Amino acid sequence: MAPRIAFLGLGNMGQAMCKNLVENGDFERPLFLYNRTTSRTKALSAQIGHSVVANTVSEAVSEAEIIFSCLTDAAAVNETFETILMHNVQEKLFVECSTTQSEHTNELAGKVEEAGGHFVAMPVFGEPTMAEKGLLTCVPAGKAEQVERIKPYCVGVIGRAVVDLSDQQPGAASLLKVIGNVFIVNTIETVAEAHVLAEKTGLNIQHLQNAIDVLFGGAHALYSKRMSSGEYYKNKPLVRINECHRLASEILDLGNRSGTSLRAYEQGVEHMKVVQQYAGASGDISGIYGAVRLESGLNFENQEGDLNQPRGA
Repeated sequence: MAPRIAFLGLGNMGQAMCKNLVENGDFERPLFLYNRTTSRTKALSAQIGHSVVANTVSEAVSEAEIIFSCLTDAAAVNETFETILMHNVQEKLFVECSTTQSEHTNELAGKVEEAGGHFVAMPVFGEPTMAEKGLLTCVPAGKAEQVERIKPYCVGVIGRAVVDLSDQQPGAASLLKVIGNVFIVNTIETVAEAHVLAEKTGLNIQHLQNAIDVLFGGAHALYSKRMSSGEYYKNKPLVRINECHRLASEILDLGNRSGTSLRAYEQGVEHMKVVQQYAGASGDISGIYGAVRLESGLNFENQEGDLNQPRGA
């Protein structure tokens, strides 16, 4: 019989992962859902079906054998697991997908295992629209036999690929996730600069977009389209800029502690500050393009008639 699954944390990523678990996973029994905002849990359950709303963390964990969690930050993770570890977790497998520091992940894994449970860290690469399409890259780390238990829920269910860190400390996955975010910000910065250079030198933007699609694809193409279409300021943020600042401070601290120069990333962080000053805390990470435009004597928005004035604090 397939194990009973629970999912804790229903932000944009969590909701998309739950949808794909229900639609693509091998579930004999309904998925247990928990979020601090009960109305969100009920709405998601009604949308995806084959799920049960848990009113408390304890209820969700007590009914499940494998518990996924995807939470906002380390504080939310600590609070959630403090509650969990007040109860019997013998032989339960916890799959922690939140983005946290490697030291924090290893410490949490130790607490869970000391209490008789099992722990796999599995942060994911990909933004919410990729999560919706089941295109995440999963990075599981922990004891190999426990990683094997969750692989059936990765490729073809919530993701398209696995970077397997079996038998590595769980914190190795968290460290890879943090370092991976350096690539993401640097990618956005590079695409933004290329777009502005093309605009200011008269290259047709569609030609640039076609070249990016052919040469790079993936994240380069996704962010390029958000920039050229104006989605970076018109639509719901892909990733909110205030969330990016929290992670950026952790990455810069990691660079300082390790004696690593991160000059390209630091430039991206400076542009993120401009985005927040201009668009407010709900600005989008791809608004880095707007910041480069401002530095280059253009409006933040790339549509004719838009005002070059701050819209939020």
